[in-house]
Amino acid sequence: MLTAFARAFRTPDLRKKLLFTLAIIVLYRVGTHVPIPGVDYKSVQTCMDEAQANTGLFGLVNMFSGGALLQITIFALGIMPYITASIILQLLTVVIPRLEALKKEGQAGTAKITQYTRYLTVALAILQGTGLVATARSGALFSGCSATSTIVPDQSIFTTITMVICMTAGTAMVMWLGELITDRGIGNGMSILMFISIAATFPSALWTIKKQGTLADGWIEFGTVIAVGLVMVGLVVFVEQAQRRIPVQYAKRMIGRRSYGGTSTYIPLKVNQAGVIPVIFASSLLYIPALIAQFSSSNSSWKTWIETNLTKGDHPVYITSYFLLIVFFAFFYVAISFNPEEVADNMKKYGGFIPGIRAGRPTAEYLSYVLNRITWPGSLYLGLIALVPTMALVGFGATNNFPFGGTSILIIVGVGLETVKQIESQLQQRNYEGFLR
Repeated sequence: MLTAFARAFRTPDLRKKLLFTLAIIVLYRVGTHVPIPGVDYKSVQTCMDEAQANTGLFGLVNMFSGGALLQITIFALGIMPYITASIILQLLTVVIPRLEALKKEGQAGTAKITQYTRYLTVALAILQGTGLVATARSGALFSGCSATSTIVPDQSIFTTITMVICMTAGTAMVMWLGELITDRGIGNGMSILMFISIAATFPSALWTIKKQGTLADGWIEFGTVIAVGLVMVGLVVFVEQAQRRIPVQYAKRMIGRRSYGGTSTYIPLKVNQAGVIPVIFASSLLYIPALIAQFSSSNSSWKTWIETNLTKGDHPVYITSYFLLIVFFAFFYVAISFNPEEVADNMKKYGGFIPGIRAGRPTAEYLSYVLNRITWPGSLYLGLIALVPTMALVGFGATNNFPFGGTSILIIVGVGLETVKQIESQLQQRNYEGFLR
């Protein structure tokens, strides 16, 4: 494996792509530590040392920004607006016929949808940046800190607009850096930046668990968390690679003097067909009522109920709602991303059939039946993995610092596997040897 890495750097064009990707990553990490104008950086650091971050509301966004959200830097919003915009456009493609037609136009249509995603990303960045500034002013970003009133000392309109513009420009730059990696580097740029953002929070989170531990000066808790993390990585790799292969046979056809078809292949249906998207959907949906309650000035019963039940990660109502939403969105996303009727029609058009199943409607019904059966274990697996931070709260009392949360592990393993596959494919073009012999 180490020999394969050395061979990758000895290949000129592959070495150039790897070094370019590393340079963009360094630039991105530098930007996550550059504060925006109008923020008292010393007060922010004081609050991060003294207070406990309100991760119930901002934990997901802070994770995707690599910890830049709570430091209120130019990359505070990170890649989250782009992820949200991509998900919204993907859902609208199924609903709006115009977008569906663009998707079928090939590369030109995809470029147009990408342009719409960029516009929506900027709009969401303005909205989220305004909300972050208002939250920092109100002192709700940190709880129990005496310096919250001095985080944004100047509360004039000009300063507010400047802060929002800086964070929006930072989001646009993050989006541009991700596209540069996709075009000139290795792997999908947005996924690589997500990977780096999440991985950057691991060392400090692990060391915090060690410092807060009481058994053997914290080393037992530290070792236990590492062991749990390794087991989770192995479980996620196993499930992410698991798939149901449905055999497909193509009939042999004679066109002129040539014969076509007569081959056998399969349709790979993954157990976790939806990936990490249901977890992001569920987190975002639970984030909305808590955000509305936060900006409400009244002390009504509904606000009290939301703050009691939907902002604390260890509350039974929050856990149940989170789990059920993940299961629901897993089925929902699979339903809009894989169309059994369309697959059955394409198979019938090119003379393909599943052995023992008639072509056409019976094939579509069979594919739908198999997809529903494998989506159940996939959705339950996603829900259980996402609840790992809550179990960490019970076991270690460290839910705010537990690094091996469901979303982070899913993204890191998924992006790592895809990036290694891309490097391996380029190595095999020259040496016919990948990372594993």
